[in-house]
Amino acid sequence: MGHVLKSLALAAGQLGDPAILRVLAKSLAITLGLFAALGFALIKALPVLLGGYLDIAGDAYVVLSLLIVLALGWFLFRIVALAVLQFFADEVVLAVERRHYPAAATSARNLPFHEDLANSLRGVGRALLFNALAAPVALVLLFTAVGPAVVFLAVNAVLLGRELTDMGWLRHRPAPQAPLPVGGWERLLLGGAIAALMAVPFVNLVVPVIGAAAGTHLVQLNRHKTPKA
Repeated sequence: MGHVLKSLALAAGQLGDPAILRVLAKSLAITLGLFAALGFALIKALPVLLGGYLDIAGDAYVVLSLLIVLALGWFLFRIVALAVLQFFADEVVLAVERRHYPAAATSARNLPFHEDLANSLRGVGRALLFNALAAPVALVLLFTAVGPAVVFLAVNAVLLGRELTDMGWLRHRPAPQAPLPVGGWERLLLGGAIAALMAVPFVNLVVPVIGAAAGTHLVQLNRHKTPKA
């Protein structure tokens, strides 16, 4: 747990770094842009799809589109934000390593675009699959009030823990079969912390970048390197 708390603290402390802020601005603009594009598409599509069934004014379709986008955003923001962040993960890793682990920064490799794309698609696929599998369990526990939240928190803690540490590890992995140097419990704790923060409005806008930076710290701390003050 000590490494996880230290990683989160170091990641949050670097939020003001211009390199981190650039990644945050780019990833956030693209993520919000995708949801805005979805909203625009729904405004155009819903009257065509539902016009024959619903006798409502045009403004009602705008409101309906907004409600759909907000609902999808609540469920899918984490998935979309991390998928977008995969394409800028190199910049986060390098910013963290140059400041805290300069020796590691010189040995990191940049992942080619096709590898970033593959990692992003795998992450999206895993997130959709496991959240879909968890949905029936959450539905059964709906009467408990907190049951569904616990189920989805647990599922996403596992997914996020692996995905965030992979961002820092893949750039140093000596061979495809080389094991991740971060233990399962540490990954789970990191993923759980980030998953919980992703549920907090407005905080969730910066959490993906904090998670990627914390994952990088966790990898380096487990490679027995001490962060440079």
